[in-house]
Amino acid sequence: MKSRLGLLAVLLLSALSAFPAHAADDFPQRPLKIIVPFPAGAGPDNVARLVGQHLQDTFGQTVLIENRAGALGSIGAQEVARSAPDGYTLLMGTNTTHASNVATLKSLPYDPVKDFAPVIRTTTTAMVLLVNPKLAAKDLPQFLSYAKANPNLTAGYGSGASQISIAQLQSRGGLSLIAASYRGVPQAMTDVMAGVIDLTFGDFSVAIPQMQGGTLRGIGVTSATRNELTPGLPALAEAMPGFEATIWYGLFAPAGTPEPVVNKIYAECAKYLAMPETKKKLADVGVMVAPLPPAEFGAFVRSEVVRWSAEVKAAGIQPQ
Repeated sequence: MKSRLGLLAVLLLSALSAFPAHAADDFPQRPLKIIVPFPAGAGPDNVARLVGQHLQDTFGQTVLIENRAGALGSIGAQEVARSAPDGYTLLMGTNTTHASNVATLKSLPYDPVKDFAPVIRTTTTAMVLLVNPKLAAKDLPQFLSYAKANPNLTAGYGSGASQISIAQLQSRGGLSLIAASYRGVPQAMTDVMAGVIDLTFGDFSVAIPQMQGGTLRGIGVTSATRNELTPGLPALAEAMPGFEATIWYGLFAPAGTPEPVVNKIYAECAKYLAMPETKKKLADVGVMVAPLPPAEFGAFVRSEVVRWSAEVKAAGIQPQ
């Protein structure tokens, strides 16, 4: 029986490796699906919808966007990892699903490297420390003074980057905070606006509109230096040296997806990201174009697992 199973495995691998490049010419022949492992309206969701619309227009097939939020993105990521490796089910993954979750979750139901075929890194961005406009602190120095004078402020997180940012705020800023988990960043932001919690870290894509509308106040950004999308906000590292949480989004397919199919999806996404109008659209939702092809993206993910695991350890976050 074992020898028969071994033979079947060899035959399957041989069939996949023999997948001819020209066979991707007919791909796709039915609707595609991009699973976003975070809520609608979150940064990865905004990028997935823009990229998905382009693929739909180019391929002439419907591209469905499905949100599968929960467990720091691991629910949606697991679903894609277990999907058929045919290119019809994709994941808009992030540094949370494919890097920090390795260290923040005790039992990760997938391997971010072995269970996926990287397609393209699409964008990079950062987060903004957000508070309610009614809070007495109006800038970074005032916030740090206020938080030290009022210990145990409640900080909501809905992603690995926001959780690590809160931990860095405590360790590098010398603050005492109570961290509260949310299904996604937008829900935490809603509770800050309502006065339920005191602060959160929001992706640029969801934070900037709220800051512009006056419903939330930005205190500082998590990039190492000031960001071109929010030039008026200081980097938190200016007051807390070493503070950084740069985040990224990218498309993944299940492991074993034929390389010609992966390359075809990559080529169309890369073409879209290179358009000047695309860069503007993405800047409008708070992210910057930063494409990487499949092989480079795969190497980048492997390095990110190491980097974010070190960040989690340094921040003193215990796996949950």
